[in-house]
Amino acid sequence: QVQLAESGGGLVQAGGSLRLSCAASGRTFSNYAMAWFRQAPGKEREFVAGISRSGGSTHYSDSVKGRFTISRDNAKNALYLQMNSLKPEDTAVYYCTAKLTVYGLVVLTTPGDYWGQGTQVTVSS
Repeated sequence: QVQLAESGGGLVQAGGSLRLSCAASGRTFSNYAMAWFRQAPGKEREFVAGISRSGGSTHYSDSVKGRFTISRDNAKNALYLQMNSLKPEDTAVYYCTAKLTVYGLVVLTTPGDYWGQGTQVTVSS
């Protein structure tokens, strides 16, 4: 199995930027499709962005499209989420998730099999 650990969260003003990282260990990172999900207080966990094994294909939720960018560095076993033009409604705990797949072009858009512990992002108005 793969172990995941998020970092990079914090408090930022509306309009600001943050870059989240997810460090992976334990298995061959490039065999996993990856995604970011988030969960705001009192709400269900929701999909934010997903990426294929190679990083060549991505998908975003409508709420973050054009503001967030997902990327990965398979040599560093790392997943990233660059978040720009942050809004108060982006406030949530952000999680990275992984799913082992043999399909190189599959973008993970559903909950994976492995999760990190989450990192808090708070956007003040």
